Amino acid sequence: MAFDGTWKVNRNENYEKFMEKMGINVVKRKLASHDNLKLIITQEENKFTVKESSTFRNIEVVFDLDVTFNYSLADGTELTGSWSLEGNKLVGKFKRVDNGNELNTVREIIGDEMVQTYIYEGVEAKRIFKKE
Repeated sequence: MAFDGTWKVNRNENYEKFMEKMGINVVKRKLASHDNLKLIITQEENKFTVKESSTFRNIEVVFDLDVTFNYSLADGTELTGSWSLEGNKLVGKFKRVDNGNELNTVREIIGDEMVQTYIYEGVEAKRIFKKE
């Protein structure tokens, strides 16, 4: 339940390098660095609803913990994978549909922030969100 709430991106760490490794072109990388991403997260037992709103799109993603589902990134990259709860962390393990490479994500609450860490092909990046 700690993830419940409205979270707005506050800052990024190494996000541009991460997107470059993902194969996102320079124009989309520049735009994505300033996408004003907002996440509204609600949890009911093992079911999560995440409403994403940004400069690029507004979508709603509903998933159950430990159940595989398909997801598209804002640039159109297709993923398949699942989220699990490991202690107080939401851990996402995904594979790209186009090349099978792994994209791992961790969401955790640290103080009054939600830190989302991405790891892809040895490159780690963070997006830090503040609760609204």
